[in-house]
Amino acid sequence: MCHKEPSAVVHFETMPAYQRDDLVPDIRVDDTHLYGKYKGCLLVAISQDENNNIVPIAFAIVEGETAEAWYFFLSNLRQHVVTHDGIGLISDRHDSIRSAIARSNRAWSPPRAFHMFCIRHIESNFLRKFKAPYLQKLIVNIGYSRTIREYQMRYERLRERGEAYTNWLDRIPRSQTINLVECIDSVLKGARNLPVTALVKATFYRLNELFTRKRAEAEARINAGHVFSELVTFDLCRQRCDCGEFQVDRIPCRHVFACCANQRLD
Repeated sequence: MCHKEPSAVVHFETMPAYQRDDLVPDIRVDDTHLYGKYKGCLLVAISQDENNNIVPIAFAIVEGETAEAWYFFLSNLRQHVVTHDGIGLISDRHDSIRSAIARSNRAWSPPRAFHMFCIRHIESNFLRKFKAPYLQKLIVNIGYSRTIREYQMRYERLRERGEAYTNWLDRIPRSQTINLVECIDSVLKGARNLPVTALVKATFYRLNELFTRKRAEAEARINAGHVFSELVTFDLCRQRCDCGEFQVDRIPCRHVFACCANQRLD
């Protein structure tokens, strides 16, 4: 991998394995599946570039979603990839992640980093707790409020339906965030069913192809000066666009505005 992409960083960490009472000197991973007997986990870190495109920046295959696994992933992420300060770390509220952050020697704490929670995971946890699907949209909209007044109005609407709901919400720090994770599923689609070695190869080459294509697009823009056209498709009903901005920002992107103006749609 490092030969193909010199800027890539690969780090292995192994643990002793036993068969009955005998120590196994080597650990084989070729036949270990994420969806199979051993139930491993694929951890992924994603971000946005300057054009608001969703890009994966690191991934790891670990034995499970444990505090040790997350510490391994986040430590390497901080050391090799996310080296600058003042960034936001978005995650779900899993205890293992919070434990890993707590023991990171403030590498993921203010002012070096600011930990925020994903709205979609908060929504899922709320539905699991209260079994109230009719409040699902209100919970999401509370998280996406863009002004204090808008937040307070939606918060009061939730409290009118039951103080237990707002009491539960009050235990979560108020952090504005976005939902990035669902946008990368297409890049990793099908990879999680593969054996570990094949999964690493497939993910690496898919990401390498993605970065190569994005680099070519950027060079084409530069070579074309200020004249550049791009072909994208979007779905107004599903609120999705190829550029990714529509589903991430939850407001129409420039492609939607252009086409709506052309078709005289308000």
